[in-house]
Amino acid sequence: MAGIYHIKSISELHRMLGCSPPRHPSISLVKFLDMKLNEKDIDFKGATVDFYVISMKNSSGQIKYGKGYYDFEEGTMLFAAPNQIMYPSHLSSEVLDSEGWSLFVHPDLLYGTDLGKKMGEYSFFSYDTDEALHLSEIEKIKILSCVNNIVEEYNQNIDAHSKHLIVSNLELLLNYCRRFYDRQFLTRGKQNKSVVVRIERLLIDYFNSEKPLNLGLPTVKYCAEEIGLSPNYLSDLLKKETGKNTKEHIDYYLLERGKNLLLSSDQNISQVAYDLGFEDPKSFSKLFKKKVGVTPNDFRSSVN
Repeated sequence: MAGIYHIKSISELHRMLGCSPPRHPSISLVKFLDMKLNEKDIDFKGATVDFYVISMKNSSGQIKYGKGYYDFEEGTMLFAAPNQIMYPSHLSSEVLDSEGWSLFVHPDLLYGTDLGKKMGEYSFFSYDTDEALHLSEIEKIKILSCVNNIVEEYNQNIDAHSKHLIVSNLELLLNYCRRFYDRQFLTRGKQNKSVVVRIERLLIDYFNSEKPLNLGLPTVKYCAEEIGLSPNYLSDLLKKETGKNTKEHIDYYLLERGKNLLLSSDQNISQVAYDLGFEDPKSFSKLFKKKVGVTPNDFRSSVN
């Protein structure tokens, strides 16, 4: 079996899926029922694509996407940014034979548009599979309305207004998805509060241990892996619950530990910085001044 296969264009993907050529070179909707993918003919482990993928699954089934297998529920949406690994060889027959669709959007379509500049704001393109978006019936109708408008527009003859209208409907689609994710954070309040408690305990234990000396400063990625979430999802969840993202939580507990060391020991500023995990004491002093309002030395002197 070959390694990871790289798909550069939407046309190439259509050929691989056994679909007719796309009506538009930079955006296309493919229904799962239209795929003629023969699993026996696939000789690669997975594939990366040069475009965005937005998928909805409307009935039960299983797909390998990202880190593992995921059981779809009715009205489940998944998102992938360019160069994320997809696993077509693990699409089950249940998925291939069920209702659902994938919208493929090449970055070429977004060049020179306001949406192109804002794509990084849609952090759900980097969420893990088990952080998928689950829609109500009313929410599904909103999403399908946007998708149908996009398809209707690119199926017409291209004119001077086509790109603007397609991109506008795509942005509306993404904005609805962001709204529905915000709703999902709110409706999972109990689970989210548990994550907040876990991240706080994780950081308190980290800075009270020898880990800063041995491992350096904790990163957003480290915290996310310890909690079992993707970095973007964890930051978005914490922001919704506490008003601070993961990096801000790290900085808070880092500085609380730093204040404690400054007041409870005679260590110089450099040694305090090293004990906290900094490689450069100047970085500690800069962060301390930015967040606390005074330098570490001034803080120590003012309290003493």
